[in-house]
Formats: sequence, structure tokens, C-alpha cells
Amino acid sequence: MPTRWVGDLHVVGGLMKLNNKNYNTWATCMESYLQGQDFWDIVGGNDVTQPREGKSDILRKWKIKAGKAMFALKTTIEEETLEHIRKAKTPKEAWDTFATLFKKRNDTRLQLLENELLSVAQRNMTIAQYFHKVKSICREISNLDPTAAIVESGIKRIIIHGLRPEYRGFVVDVQRWHTQPSLVEFENLLADQEAMAKKMGGVSLKGEKEAFYTNKSKGSLSSTLVVDLSRGFVQRLLLVSHCKRMPICSRIKRLPNGRCKLLRPNLRFNLDAAIKAARDAEVA
Repeated sequence: MPTRWVGDLHVVGGLMKLNNKNYNTWATCMESYLQGQDFWDIVGGNDVTQPREGKSDILRKWKIKAGKAMFALKTTIEEETLEHIRKAKTPKEAWDTFATLFKKRNDTRLQLLENELLSVAQRNMTIAQYFHKVKSICREISNLDPTAAIVESGIKRIIIHGLRPEYRGFVVDVQRWHTQPSLVEFENLLADQEAMAKKMGGVSLKGEKEAFYTNKSKGSLSSTLVVDLSRGFVQRLLLVSHCKRMPICSRIKRLPNGRCKLLRPNLRFNLDAAIKAARDAEVA
């Protein structure tokens, strides 16, 4: 079989080599390969037992098929794993050895992954990095034990639980939507919020309802973006010169409706236009 590498996976004849993390995937692919080569009956079918010596022609054909099946098994495992089946007399014995060996290892690995999933949190990761980490853990759990696979809604709940506090208001609003976004759409929505914060001069999103950023422009006006995390829209406000106390305006905080009479009527942008609004503020 030709040998090559794909990323970190050793591939032989199009099959991934068996290692400590991919037994279920390897077993599924290997079973299909052996069926395609007409060897599966000898490995896990109805012809796993070696015929008696008296039937010489049948025995010879069986040994040829068994030898080819054993070769396929031995050439698609890592060298350290080969030691476990070196003394196996039949392909069936080798196959069962793998099942027993890796079931024990999988149980230990599953416990570690489940513990990691319980404590996973975004911390200093970007939205993309955080989603990738959670989805990778869930994917590995699914590979190790298909019956323990985590559905998309479950993955979303895990992600929400570990998000940084500044995203909570936005998430609560999204959860009120009549049609809930898919996991990919949800990631894109959060990535948009993250991008807005970066566009706003690197000021991180606040845990409060509103976060402000001021971009001084030519003349006597100051252009300010207000990101409302609880409603998911961006307001672009034009302030008169003596309101340049922003980004944090105590006057607005003191007012019941959060509006200052010194402000001109604001313009509202929906979430899809949030990034465009941030770019406009830079050139205003």
C-alpha cells in the first residue's frame, strides 16, 4: 500500500493509521475496506475459524485470504500498537484485541474530554478560537463513542455557558428570536459583535447595557458609536462640541430614558450594518 501523510495523520492506501485517538473512525474505514476486498468474512463474518486440516484446498484458500487480511491490519496501525497483535493467529483474534484494548483507552479519554467540556470557557480566546475548541472536543467525543455524540443545540448551550460576560445581553436577545440561528449563524453573529468592538478603537465590550467610543472628526462635532448589546443594533450619534466627555457620559447615565437633549436625532443601524457603521465612524 502507498504511504503518505495528511496533516498529523499517517495514511496508508487511503486509510488512516490506527492511533490512540481514532479507533472508531479507523475501525469503520477498515471494515469497509475489508468488505471491498472480500476479506471481512474472515475477520468479523461467518468464516473466522480456520478450516480443519483434512480440507486442503479450502484451508489453502482460507490461509491466503487470512494472510492478506492480517497484512492489511498490520500495515494500518502504528508501530507501538503492532506489538499487541504480533502473536495473533487469526485476523479475528487481532481485530478483537484492538476492540478490547481501545475500548479501555477510549473510556479514559472520554472521561477526560467530558471533564474538559464541563470547564471550558472563552477567557482570552477569540470567538472563532472558542467555537473551534468546543466543536473539536465534541467531535472527538463523537468519534470515541457515537452514542455519546452531542447534538448542535447541546454544543450551543455549552458555548453560551462559557462565553465572556459582555456577550450575555446579546445572547439573551438572540434567544428571544422566533427562529433560532444555527450554530454556524450563531458563531457569525457573535463574531460580528467581536468585530464591532475591535473596530471601535480596540475598546473591549462592557458588561453594562451600552459601551461608547468617541472618534474626533474635523470641525466642532464628535462622532460617537453606541453599541447596544441588549438589542443588537448600533446607534451613530452626532454630538455638539461641549459633549466630548464621551466615551463615558455621566449625563446620559443619569437620565431616565438614557437620552441627552444635547444630542441630535440618532440614526439606527441593524446588526447586519453594524460593521459598516463602525467603518463610517472612522472616516466621519
